[in-house]
Amino acid sequence: MWLLLLIICLFLTVYAHAGYPLLMALLARLRPRPVQADGTLPAGISIVLSVFNAESRIQARLQNLLACHWQGELEILVFCDGCADATAESVAALNDPRLRAISHPQQRGKATALNESIPLCRFPVVVLCDARQDFDVEALVRLARPFSDPSVGAVSGLLEIAPSATGSGQGVDLYWKIERKLREWEGRVDSVIGCTGAIYAIRRDLFQPLHPATILDDVVVPMNIVVGGHRVLYEPAAVAYDPQTLDPVLEKKRKLRTLAGNYQMMEHFPAWLLPWENRTWWQLISHKYLRLAVPWLLVAVCIFSLAAPKSPIIWLLLAGQVMAYGAAGAGLLLPGLKGRLFTVPAGFLLLQITCLRALGAYFQARKDALILWQAVPVKSAPPVRDP
Repeated sequence: MWLLLLIICLFLTVYAHAGYPLLMALLARLRPRPVQADGTLPAGISIVLSVFNAESRIQARLQNLLACHWQGELEILVFCDGCADATAESVAALNDPRLRAISHPQQRGKATALNESIPLCRFPVVVLCDARQDFDVEALVRLARPFSDPSVGAVSGLLEIAPSATGSGQGVDLYWKIERKLREWEGRVDSVIGCTGAIYAIRRDLFQPLHPATILDDVVVPMNIVVGGHRVLYEPAAVAYDPQTLDPVLEKKRKLRTLAGNYQMMEHFPAWLLPWENRTWWQLISHKYLRLAVPWLLVAVCIFSLAAPKSPIIWLLLAGQVMAYGAAGAGLLLPGLKGRLFTVPAGFLLLQITCLRALGAYFQARKDALILWQAVPVKSAPPVRDP
């Protein structure tokens, strides 16, 4: 019995982080679903930014968006969500008819901002983004082009983050690279499970109002589109550049929010787990929900390894766990260690610790979802641009 339980826990752990990506890579190669896009661009697009106290950054961000290549009509809506500074005045100071600021005196969160701004958009394709990043000059064209296929309901871009300088951060870098490839494979097979919140586009008419406390709008919005029968694609050539490095502290904060949002989705959208309601149900379970169980599975693997009748394989498994956790601990405690032998286990362990904290964070967020967006110190780096 102990051995059977051990095998099951090991299988699920390996499947969640390696088996599922490998399966999607295989399906993307053997059974890709073509996009029937002819390259025609929409006559106009709308861009929505929800910001909070972004006075110091907003003009540079808007100038970046206005400088992107786009030959059609363009409008940019800046929703000032409880801004106590002069963000709205900074938008108006640019004196550009394509810009519009919408203000609300209280901070209510991004979900409410999207609920109020998207219906005000003039054009059928809406680009959603944040104030911190910058777009590549071709980003708008790359995002908009697939919408000439009527089956496409949303398109996610790529967030380019400067590499981390710490050992554990380099392990997280590897995780992020795998995540990007996984999204690419999912989009080829059918649809991406969630978009990159810093850069994605949707059909305005497919947007469904969000619960005001929604944590993962960039997953809930595209998943509603998928469940409604459309595809969500991934376009890695549509790039947003983040000025901050992929720092372990910042990534832990972001990952905590993401994982807490996964718990919220299970509560709010249980029908997404049903094959007859959601054709991507097994992708959702494999990509999002199963990862919540991995730290508990790892604990079970340790317990079952100790309880199982000892054999050479069991002793080898126990030794492997001691070595892996030892290397991970060394990588976390000694950031200067840069070898993959330490950085990969350290990054993995960091993510699992964050995953363990996510359930508690979700219960806290049920009282006040904005707590998950509390600021942490930012380490900046020059934007990393592909050649």
